[in-house]
Amino acid sequence: MESNVTEFVLIGLSQNEMVQQVCFLLFLLFYTIIIFGNFLIILTITVSPNLNSPMYFFLCFLSFVDICFSSVTAPKLIVDFQAKVKTISFVSCMAQLFGVHFFGCTEIFILTVMAYDRYVAICKPLHYTTIMDERVCIILMVSCWAGGFIHSSIQTLLTLWLPFCGPNLIDHYFCDVHPLLKLACTDTYVVGIIVVANSGMISLSCFIILVGSYAVILLSLRTPSSEGRRKALSTCASHIMVVILFFAPCIFIYMRPSTTFTEDKMVAVFYTIITPMLNPLIYTLRNADVKNAMKRRWSKKVTEETNKDPK
Repeated sequence: MESNVTEFVLIGLSQNEMVQQVCFLLFLLFYTIIIFGNFLIILTITVSPNLNSPMYFFLCFLSFVDICFSSVTAPKLIVDFQAKVKTISFVSCMAQLFGVHFFGCTEIFILTVMAYDRYVAICKPLHYTTIMDERVCIILMVSCWAGGFIHSSIQTLLTLWLPFCGPNLIDHYFCDVHPLLKLACTDTYVVGIIVVANSGMISLSCFIILVGSYAVILLSLRTPSSEGRRKALSTCASHIMVVILFFAPCIFIYMRPSTTFTEDKMVAVFYTIITPMLNPLIYTLRNADVKNAMKRRWSKKVTEETNKDPK
């Protein structure tokens, strides 16, 4: 059976016109914060010679992925708040599905690598520079992107092979696997199991690895230096906050068979919009090095502008 659906209709977050107008302004603000905040982190790390450790290398890529990840769904969501009928073409839908899982899975792997980096830095400080050298960092980062691409390709190909011959109403604000499986004109049980094995197990296994690594880190924090202990705890706390905000919604949605709940789209807001927006705040407010680098950068900028002033 071949697909004859050329476009889908997205129900969105709400059908209430007043709520949509409020959400339009709110999510436009959220997206602006995501772009500005993450770009500021990338710029700060790039131009600050003292932020050259592997942790900031990974953080820079995390911010870049957050910009890309949110840009797959947020602009369409914001525009749809002003649209009477929220349509998306079949090709655009598949592209959005690929983008969401590509950048989402890449972020999962980057967060896992960042936990490993913190484990080595805190538990094996004498060997840190040897273990986490430039070559290893590049290999880990390439592996994150490659893993995200493979995962997303599997998800997208599984969906592309399904026949869509009738219903085209998606109860979501973007194209995701479970809502699309619900519209397929065939039995999707096997595909649903593969989705759980692919998306769900990646989320759950990485979450277990992350929790385990941070548990080991916290148990090993018996350093005699209270300042070193405080700094390590602060760094780990910020990472743990990001992990919980990102992984809890992912596990809730993707560890189930091909079933959908009305609450799914509200839960999805957390890992597609809220987490990318909060990451810059979490990593800057709890990281003295990043805050100091930003202060020095902007102080230097203000000084340069003042010196250029002819008055």
